[in-house]
Amino acid sequence: MPMAEAEFARPIVTVDIVLLTLHQGRLCVALLPRPAEPFAGVPALIGGYLHVDEDADAESAVRRILKAKAGLEGIFFEQLATFASARRDPRDWSVSIAYFALVPQGALEGAASPLELRPVETAGELPFDHQEIVIAALARLRGKGAYSTIPARLLPEVFTMSELQAIYETVMGERLDQSAFRRKVNDLDLLEVVEGEKRQTERARRPTTLYRLKTPVAVFDRRI
Repeated sequence: MPMAEAEFARPIVTVDIVLLTLHQGRLCVALLPRPAEPFAGVPALIGGYLHVDEDADAESAVRRILKAKAGLEGIFFEQLATFASARRDPRDWSVSIAYFALVPQGALEGAASPLELRPVETAGELPFDHQEIVIAALARLRGKGAYSTIPARLLPEVFTMSELQAIYETVMGERLDQSAFRRKVNDLDLLEVVEGEKRQTERARRPTTLYRLKTPVAVFDRRI
């Protein structure tokens, strides 16, 4: 006689978030010490269980967890992949719906919990398969970043053209020709000028024009 469905063991189901930001000029991942075993006290990705009585879907869980554990609301995040196996969690068979999220520099000051920022490329060993998730998030960001305005979500709402180029260079890990970058950005019609506002920078003799994105995220058919 086949086993009734209710008798099958259920896996642990969580969401894990690769929260990326700029810190001291480097792209960093935000980690949070685990409050309990396994790996109690060890820095890990921000995450938590799905609450079936509270979360309408996985994205609702991400919003709840980011607000509760990092004091963040309204930031960009995107589903990365699902990581599932009998080996990733020592407690039991486990499923993690992984996301990556981008937050402007400085927005983590005064976070609800003590976050540790590590350079994303040298984050070191992490519990569970979190190192694998971080590597996948960086690859996704670099792949999509070259063809979208996603990297700009690491900046404040208003920024200079030089700051925009710098964030693309940081995300993509390469230097970009200034003239070619500005021409492509203008041709793609991604930005709008912030009227009536300029910023004095150390490098510029005159106050610098400020911009904002025309849409929260734009995707284009050629490399920036």
